[in-house]
Amino acid sequence: MKNIILVGFMGTGKTTIATQVANRLKMKYVSTDSLIEKREKRTINEIFTDSGEEYFRGVESDVVREVSQAHNMVIDTGGGAVLKDENIVNFKSQGVVICLTADTEIILERTKKYKHRPLLNVMDPKRKIRDLLAKREGFYAKADHSIDTGKLTVRQVVEEIVKIASGEPSGPRTVGPEAEIRNRREKS
Repeated sequence: MKNIILVGFMGTGKTTIATQVANRLKMKYVSTDSLIEKREKRTINEIFTDSGEEYFRGVESDVVREVSQAHNMVIDTGGGAVLKDENIVNFKSQGVVICLTADTEIILERTKKYKHRPLLNVMDPKRKIRDLLAKREGFYAKADHSIDTGKLTVRQVVEEIVKIASGEPSGPRTVGPEAEIRNRREKS
């Protein structure tokens, strides 16, 4: 089976969804962030603090290139993995890319208790989320499919991904309550 690659902003449910999809489809689960931490022998936060974001993105691209060559995997990516076009090209070479989305309020609620999010360790995390989402919107739009996890249950999201992976008709390109308006616009 083709790889299933989950991209999207932090707090959209990539890890939770990816592990459940992998279990459901009996595929191997891998997290690019976990692979980076193993390779570097330090946390993502430490990499950002000690070596900077540019260094981190370089290591991330190396890991993406490697995991993209595998088969039958559900790949959970870091929120910024889409920032380099080469990563999207590598992901799409062996799989289907699905972007998980949620609105700013939901992301803030889901991430506020975690201090290991280096990009949100700022005075105004809500504003930072809005700014980063705006900056990354075009990158996330390169995904093959998009699912709004904000008002769907984990089970509903998993079911949608299973449909996409099996090639079943899965409805509109973007799935979720807020997506209906976007889908109508795309069709007209």
